[in-house]
Amino acid sequence: MIRFVDLWVYLSGNPLLWLTATLVAYLAADAVSELLGRHPLANPVLIAVALVSVMLIASGTPFPAYFAGAQFVHFLLGPATVALAVPLFRYLPQVRRSLFPMLAALFVGSMTAIASVVWLAQLFGLDVAATRALAPKSATAAIAMGIAEQVGAEPALTAVLVITTGITGAIVVTPLMNALGLTNYAARGFAAGLAAHGIGTARAFQVHPLAGTFAGIALGLNGLLTALLTPILLPLLLN
Repeated sequence: MIRFVDLWVYLSGNPLLWLTATLVAYLAADAVSELLGRHPLANPVLIAVALVSVMLIASGTPFPAYFAGAQFVHFLLGPATVALAVPLFRYLPQVRRSLFPMLAALFVGSMTAIASVVWLAQLFGLDVAATRALAPKSATAAIAMGIAEQVGAEPALTAVLVITTGITGAIVVTPLMNALGLTNYAARGFAAGLAAHGIGTARAFQVHPLAGTFAGIALGLNGLLTALLTPILLPLLLN
């Protein structure tokens, strides 16, 4: 008879175990979120991260062993981003009408996202290394990690901060927009995508397809602009 320990040793060495665990955790998290009426605090990414973290800690699995399987999900981030072109095409007339306000909001929002977090980091006495890692936190993870390498920050730390930013933004965006009385879904979505990248975009699609479309536009454009602005602004802000 096969002992459970022997079975676990066999399964834990298979990369598909953690790929499956990641997918099941997200499906469970999404079901919980739907059960709770898509409440902002019931964010599927947050719940899924917590579930996977508990599994990793309980099983004593190191991150490299987990990522050997989960990297397949990571690979799909690229195609998922490209797929945002589908709703963009659907709402193309609205996008064209809002082009100039979007570009103005993009430039101001991107600069604000970089400058405000650097100033707050300095205010709370964070060291230079942490401040550099925080600067690109509103860009999507793949771009932010590349920016981190360029400005001398730790990419792994930046990735954690990016995910934290996305989850926080996805939680607060709906209550904040409601409190401000902002009813324009295009503006709400653009703000979510600009400040909270992919996770904010996912939340925007849960609220309204138009909000998700504009969030996807902001996600892509802000990633590009953040990559251009961070190496320029950071030395000025740190002096």
